[in-house]
Amino acid sequence: MIGQLANLVLETRDPQALAQFYSELLGKPIARVDRDWVDVGEPQEMLLSFQLAPEYEPPRWPDPASSMQFHLDIWVQDIAEAEAKVLALGATRLPWSSDDEVAQGLRPAGANGFRVYADPAGHPFCLCWD
Repeated sequence: MIGQLANLVLETRDPQALAQFYSELLGKPIARVDRDWVDVGEPQEMLLSFQLAPEYEPPRWPDPASSMQFHLDIWVQDIAEAEAKVLALGATRLPWSSDDEVAQGLRPAGANGFRVYADPAGHPFCLCWD
């Protein structure tokens, strides 16, 4: 091993607001706040960090001409409850889900499910369930 992953960093125009969104979504504390950087997570865990990027432009997912770049998969127990909570926190549901993949024959019925959302800064993430 050469090294260990310590942080996953998302760029945003408002690091504190986005950190608050993910703190509530993941049930993790805000660990560090600087003027242009905020960490979310527990000591000794990989942190989710938010870096000020005044010119940040979110991906235009699912636009095939624009790259999603990456996304987070967040496992939940109850999709209806989780969806209501993330929408109340400021997430937006994006037009793709496991139901769409089943309907198009891209995924078997009864497999794990997912729905795609954008956080308040526009980064895509999925709520996933068994």
